[in-house]
Amino acid sequence: MHVRKNDTVVVLTGGDKGKTGKILSADPKDGKLIVEGVSVHKRHKKPRKQGDPGGIIKIETPIYACKVMRVCPKCNKPTRHAVKGTGKDKVRVCKKCSAEI
Repeated sequence: MHVRKNDTVVVLTGGDKGKTGKILSADPKDGKLIVEGVSVHKRHKKPRKQGDPGGIIKIETPIYACKVMRVCPKCNKPTRHAVKGTGKDKVRVCKKCSAEI
């Protein structure tokens, strides 16, 4: 995948287009991500035991990784990244400002 956990991304398509958020979890097998504050749905939760709160809760649902683009921390623009180095010295680099990501 082109993004990892804790990366800041911007959504490119869909109802949440233009929103930015941090990746909370990534599932490379399915190609999906959970992004903070994006694709929020409401669930009706019933209290299961004594003292457990019930009601309507908001939960982030997964979106496809192909619908997001990484935001460079230096230039604050959505960008693709290049990989510099070989072996264990690989580093992601911003293609717009050449800053290390």
